[in-house]
Amino acid sequence: MALPLVTHAQETAPAQPEGQIVLELNNATDTEGGACRMTFVATNGSPDSFAQTGWQVGIFDGQGIVRSILALEFGALPASKTKIVLFDLPGRGCADISRVVVNDVTLCQPEGSAQGELASTCLDALATRSRANIEFGI
Repeated sequence: MALPLVTHAQETAPAQPEGQIVLELNNATDTEGGACRMTFVATNGSPDSFAQTGWQVGIFDGQGIVRSILALEFGALPASKTKIVLFDLPGRGCADISRVVVNDVTLCQPEGSAQGELASTCLDALATRSRANIEFGI
């Protein structure tokens, strides 16, 4: 008598677009202190490595009004690397946030380049997605 084959489903991440840098709003949860804690994931699918990376984002309320502009800094982001940052937005629950928009690049220094040099890759090759109940885009 043959034993049944048992397989387990595995959660898989969405396919990484080749050549792109993907910023994902992975999660948004309220903290006990009344802040919205947002988890952002950056995945570098480009062939370039960066000594510094960061993006400026705008936070919109439910009426579509910009309430905050933040700088999300990921630090070094080598090619094929994924990094995670947490950001607490004090005084605003997650239900008060309707969308987050990438406004600009604040840091995008290619590895081995002069301090302050910005590569266009961090905006030109940028894609966004959201796993939270908040829109996230460019």
